[in-house]
Amino acid sequence: MKLSTFAVTSVLSLAAIVSPLFFPSTAYAQTAGMDGSYIGVGVSPGITNGGNINDSAVFGGHVQGRLQLGSAPVSLRGAVIFGGDTTAFVPTLTYDAPIADNTNLYIGGGASFVGTEGSISPLGNRNSFVVTGGVETAIDKSWVVYSDVKLGLNAYKNSGASAASVQVGVGYRF
Repeated sequence: MKLSTFAVTSVLSLAAIVSPLFFPSTAYAQTAGMDGSYIGVGVSPGITNGGNINDSAVFGGHVQGRLQLGSAPVSLRGAVIFGGDTTAFVPTLTYDAPIADNTNLYIGGGASFVGTEGSISPLGNRNSFVVTGGVETAIDKSWVVYSDVKLGLNAYKNSGASAASVQVGVGYRF
């Protein structure tokens, strides 16, 4: 899949997610969503390639967390994505939209800080701005499953390419 196709598909998907926030239906307005904070672990396959040496997509893992900020539908999130030759620390701020009981869609932005620039991680090989979107659901009082996509803009050294990584994991709520 070309990056331009991926970007257009992502924008259209995000528009479908965000439009109910501005034009809520009665059913949407009554949805409880998921609250609380959690810390989780999982897999993080990189799905893009920058096109140069040391730009290949790599499979990795992550530790990721969500800190709910009061009663506002906003969360501070952080991820440490590892794999390849280095790690990436990815702090983000997200808007959390309830879509069902105990389930949220979220969208936001932040940055990716690569441990050693030029060394590959699932989210590229240089520091970059990041946009993210995902879904999270509480499966009981203590456990959450989540998945998201992080897109690092201009995330490869010696290339204008963006890097994308998919995170899938399970978290413990606190």
